[in-house]
Amino acid sequence: MEAYKVKAYGASNSILNSLSEMEVERYAPKADEVHIEILYCGVCHSDLHQVKNDWHNTIYPCVPGHEIVGRVVEAGSSVSKFKVGDVVGVGCMVDSCGVCPACQEKEENYCEGPVSWTATYNGYMKPQNKDFNTFGGYSTDIVVKESFVLSIPKALDIAAAAPILCAGVTTYAPLKYWGAGPGKSVAVVGIGGLGHMAVQIARALGATVTAVTRDEKKREAAEQLGAHEILISTDSKAMEAHELQFDLILITIPDAFDVNDYVKLAKRNGVITTVGLLGPYKLPLNNQEVAMHRRSVAGSIIGSIAETQEVLDFCAEHNILPETQAIDIQYINDAYSQMQDEEVRFRYVIDMASLKQEA
Repeated sequence: MEAYKVKAYGASNSILNSLSEMEVERYAPKADEVHIEILYCGVCHSDLHQVKNDWHNTIYPCVPGHEIVGRVVEAGSSVSKFKVGDVVGVGCMVDSCGVCPACQEKEENYCEGPVSWTATYNGYMKPQNKDFNTFGGYSTDIVVKESFVLSIPKALDIAAAAPILCAGVTTYAPLKYWGAGPGKSVAVVGIGGLGHMAVQIARALGATVTAVTRDEKKREAAEQLGAHEILISTDSKAMEAHELQFDLILITIPDAFDVNDYVKLAKRNGVITTVGLLGPYKLPLNNQEVAMHRRSVAGSIIGSIAETQEVLDFCAEHNILPETQAIDIQYINDAYSQMQDEEVRFRYVIDMASLKQEA
């Protein structure tokens, strides 16, 4: 199949602030694929990790972006769900093996195939072939299999909706799985790109929500997002007073931290799950604290395609949107620096029209 070149922004090495304009190859859509003009793309903290090769699996050139909102410009001959002109989304995945137990149960995000699922950028989740790469949403357009494309509800502002495709589903999926709802107490640790979505979603699910942050300056923002209570994690007396208080503790911190600081907050039979960190905790887990109250320390990664559509519809129904700052693609290196320094509130979204402008 003949390839063609499209504009993109990406990294050729792990040096921070080195993203620049480049060209990548796309192909005409196959029968079951959709060609999408990208309108907006969210900037996720995992983009920063991937560009810096923090997970030691980055394939360069790396074109990040897995929070994509766009418009269908061409649909393959067998596509039935979408038509030209539809506003659609693409999240973290563009394919999976389709035959393993996880995929058969519509949990593609836990694909058990040899290479796991295919990421929207950086190829397979378990890269075995360094010659195979995928290029993400920091580009003018993308071609994706119909079954991995999402419908964007008309009630959502498409200029702000992109982060729901990662930050939204990454927090919605564990909240749903562990039963966040009426009568349940939920602590959301870290009020950033993921955490600010988690607070809104947990509140809309009917749970009693406590926002846990080390930054007193985020108190007002957390209250505005719907948190019933704010807990400052650097206040040892306040932390001690909240021991054995929560059914579910959702930790969104993206870098290594001491999980033991939060285990004591969980009730008997409570669950502590980390969604922001893909790597070891800063210190080993103290299993005595886990065992004494039959607590569980768990993990969760993104969400399935079905859950992603579900959270888009849920956010539309409950009038939930990420808090975003619009940027041009030419500002992306500065945005990465500010994201690393925790100076963004709460998510950057790239207006991809800026990539189409002449330099």
